[in-house]
Amino acid sequence: MKSKKIVITGGPGTGKTSVINGLEKAGYTCFHEVIRDITLEAKNSGDIQSFDTNPIALVSDSESFNKKLLNGRIDHYKASLYIDKEVVFFDRGIPDVLAYMDYFNQEYGNDYVNATKENIYDTIFLLPMWEQIYTTDNERFESYEEGVAIEKHLIANYTQCGYKINTIPKDTIENRIAFILEELNLI
Repeated sequence: MKSKKIVITGGPGTGKTSVINGLEKAGYTCFHEVIRDITLEAKNSGDIQSFDTNPIALVSDSESFNKKLLNGRIDHYKASLYIDKEVVFFDRGIPDVLAYMDYFNQEYGNDYVNATKENIYDTIFLLPMWEQIYTTDNERFESYEEGVAIEKHLIANYTQCGYKINTIPKDTIENRIAFILEELNLI
């Protein structure tokens, strides 16, 4: 059985991790966001000294950091090919890497673009920016306004890659999960 590959994306602080955790708790296979582990690694190695914006803009070697992100998301995609389930969920997809690089005006080569063409997802869900729930934490440094700008880059990149974006309503985690599952005809 070939699993449908479903991306949950959106700007920072929109509830992606909560939705992914809820889907996983409901028994679905989920791949978690890779940037938190990479950020923690950079933080522990001393590569990030101050924390006032996204780690992509703070590390001494952003190309290496972005390449780790890209490779982590490619690894998740490849691992999903061996999962015998109806659907597999991803907390962010490969186009997210390019969207953030665009936001920070960082250049990328054909290997990044080719990764979006070679690893195709079936459905994209976007959690929109929602000021009432937005908070920062140890790995999320962007202001709400920066999050809105990042969301625009996410929409542009997924659209440029040929995806139709399904916007998830601002609602409880349970209702957001129900919306996703209904859209996928899983309930």
